[in-house]
Amino acid sequence: MDSLTQIVLGAAVGEAVLGRKIGNKAMLYGAIAGTIPDLDVLASFFTDTVSALEIHRGFTHSVFFSLLFAPILAFIVTKYETYKNFKNWTFLFFWVFITHPILDAQTTWGTQLFWPLDIRLAFKNIFVVDPLYTLPFLVFLILAMLQKKATKKRRFYNNLGLGISSSYLLLTIILKGVSYQKFTKELAIQNINYITIKTKPTPLNTILWTANVETKNSFFIGNSSFFDQHAIHFSEYPKNHYLLGDIAKHQKTKRMIAISKGWYTINKKDNNLYFNDLRFGVLSMQPNATNFVFKYKIKIATDGTPFFLEEPKEKSDGKKLLLDLWVRIKGN
Repeated sequence: MDSLTQIVLGAAVGEAVLGRKIGNKAMLYGAIAGTIPDLDVLASFFTDTVSALEIHRGFTHSVFFSLLFAPILAFIVTKYETYKNFKNWTFLFFWVFITHPILDAQTTWGTQLFWPLDIRLAFKNIFVVDPLYTLPFLVFLILAMLQKKATKKRRFYNNLGLGISSSYLLLTIILKGVSYQKFTKELAIQNINYITIKTKPTPLNTILWTANVETKNSFFIGNSSFFDQHAIHFSEYPKNHYLLGDIAKHQKTKRMIAISKGWYTINKKDNNLYFNDLRFGVLSMQPNATNFVFKYKIKIATDGTPFFLEEPKEKSDGKKLLLDLWVRIKGN
């Protein structure tokens, strides 16, 4: 999830664990700890694209990290804070650290919660930024912050924020199931024989959903709103995996394919090869759009080593997407 959401979650969890003892400091430390797992993004400054993608939401988003670093931070904090209970500080940091990746596991990218095992949990039931999850949570956190640390009202507001946000997550799982049924029914009507299907919400909402559908030679992408009145349009994207040629055998290419979970297409333009990660779709609501969210130009070194360079995104695409998104949510 986005940084603000993780700060709010961390602060609320910190309050739930230690708020009665240390008041708003529990929220402060929870908020700080809630951002720590995402420091893995700094890897992009020190390594290549493929390695940085592998590192993201890996070790720092694992149970192992939570168990290892919670007591370390607790030890450090007890050295300068007046509240010296090492056990309670450890509990605060552990629960903040572990709830961070559990929430991230609900998104499309997912997390390696059980690192070093190569298992990435990605339930894809909520977009990485969802105001309906974050804003009510934030309001109740602020209300709790304004109360004295020992009052029942403070605990009530904080627990209410945690309860409503958790209930919303459960609702998104139900909505995902409903959208899945709509997509599979429509695929049957349109006689599209598919291997597998993955569904996820579109940006900022859980009303309009996207389906990524794999067939033998192509991927199909379709959008469905709960307000739709007409059939779902599926855009077809040929896999074109053969365009990789010999570099498909290179270890770095295999790692990139593993990162995408096989949901990728290859296209060629101006003698350049491009690797498109289809898991995150396109920056458009228009049929057959090709401005993929994650698109990588493949450069080949003289020794045959492929390098994957992320293509910059156009700001205008993002602005247009938001406008088109609002129109498409209301139905086709």
